[in-house]
Amino acid sequence: IGGIGTFAGRSCVLIGNTKGREVDEKVKNNFGMPQPDGYRKALRLFELAEHFNLPVCTFIDTPGAYPGVSAENNNQSEAIAYNLMRLSTLRTPVVNVVTGEGGSGGALAIGVGDSLMMLSYSIYSVISPEGCASILWRKAEHASDAAEAMQITAKQLNEQGLVDRIIEEPVGGAHRDCKAMAERISVACRSELDRLEDMSKDAMLAQRTQRLRQYGV
Repeated sequence: IGGIGTFAGRSCVLIGNTKGREVDEKVKNNFGMPQPDGYRKALRLFELAEHFNLPVCTFIDTPGAYPGVSAENNNQSEAIAYNLMRLSTLRTPVVNVVTGEGGSGGALAIGVGDSLMMLSYSIYSVISPEGCASILWRKAEHASDAAEAMQITAKQLNEQGLVDRIIEEPVGGAHRDCKAMAERISVACRSELDRLEDMSKDAMLAQRTQRLRQYGV
């Protein structure tokens, strides 16, 4: 879901994954797994933000892109790859927040930007622990071993320099106090946008490029 909104006294473009809570909501939202047209919808919003010089905030909570035949028929890999290319060169500030799951290319498709933040109990990985265990051990029961090896927690990723900031959750998790969590996310996003909007576009893009190129170095 996404659109233009007002945040901290500024107009901006907001984009996020929605999963739902009850079974019927989860089915309606495809359990948070976007189809290619979802990524193309996000792309239109990214380009709208650039055209009108609006900052972008994305909120990531997906197990990954939809792994179905219909997604492949509609060129899912191209849709994700094109989003990565455009986000890396978008001439407007982009702030990303992982609020729950950040799964594989499904998360990256709206997760490239100038600042990546994660809630303290969220995860970000190239594949789900269950999927990794099924490949390496041929048994999903080894999911905990896979998760430890992949280092998918906010703290581990922050220590590796892949995540810029951790937003602490209330005791028991974000769902225990949604209002307090929303305020903490608001403060963090406002801080990052203030920093980025003080930079020139060329300096911001140069910093973004350098940040992306140092991954894995």
